[in-house]
Amino acid sequence: MPATLARPDAAYRALTEDVALVDRSERGKLALTGPEAKTFLNGQISNDVEALEPGAGVYAAFLTPKGKMLGDLRVLDLGDELWLDTERVALQGLFDLLRRGAVGWGAELHKRTLQQALLSLVGPRAAAAAGAEGLAPEHSSRRATFGGAPVVLVATDVGVDVVCAAEDAARVRAALGVAEAREAAAEIVRVETGRPRFGIDLDDTVIPQEAGLNERAVSFTKGCYVGQETVARLHWRGKPNRHLRGLRLAAPAATGQPLRAGEREVGRVGSSVVSPRLGPIALALVRREVAPGDVVAVGPDGVEATVAELPFRRR
Repeated sequence: MPATLARPDAAYRALTEDVALVDRSERGKLALTGPEAKTFLNGQISNDVEALEPGAGVYAAFLTPKGKMLGDLRVLDLGDELWLDTERVALQGLFDLLRRGAVGWGAELHKRTLQQALLSLVGPRAAAAAGAEGLAPEHSSRRATFGGAPVVLVATDVGVDVVCAAEDAARVRAALGVAEAREAAAEIVRVETGRPRFGIDLDDTVIPQEAGLNERAVSFTKGCYVGQETVARLHWRGKPNRHLRGLRLAAPAATGQPLRAGEREVGRVGSSVVSPRLGPIALALVRREVAPGDVVAVGPDGVEATVAELPFRRR
């Protein structure tokens, strides 16, 4: 079996200079089938799935009627089904939304979380390791075989995801022959590239535009969906009260610690890591009056942090 990269520095080098495997099988996974699956899902989430062709996919959010995020998800058109994955913390909410909403539609909801494994190859050699050269843009997919097992290869922002049946995961991992890195090392790469994570940086107080998700997650030309009115009004007429920013910290800070500009609280620390290249960095939703280059105080000790544009590092 491929080795596990136990040393954080070795794992980080592999993820940024070569390739490493991160097991993300715990993510929530669902599927929709049926003749009206696309039309139904299109009315539930923020991006356009009716326009998808087999082999394509989108990133989207599912929202409250007031436009606040209940979670985010990836949708893949695999031809015979729409495949969805989301953060595990958001899975129940997504399942409940789709189960209730599908009544009366020609669409059937299927559980996939325990039935399927999700192995993420991260790094500049990920496509070569998966035999997925040319698989683009992000969320594009195609079917393949590893270790005699059928898989789906999916382009990501930092590599390639390999989806397979849970019972095939061990032989697929062996056939890939890629050393494994722990999730903590991959989190450093995520923060460096400025991608927020639901449950840490995003929650049910956040409107997609505040987190800079409109371009990736929202269609302004498709039909109606839950929360559309608020999202569209903010996009066309208003300015968000907060923006997703980076923080360059003088010392490591814990997720959830408050940020202050003078005596005023202007945000809280989201994802926080120590990057081997950049030192202590974090993501945070901060008030719009706090601009890149401003210095804020973090936590009870007042650790200094400089607000930065994202991403810290280009992919």
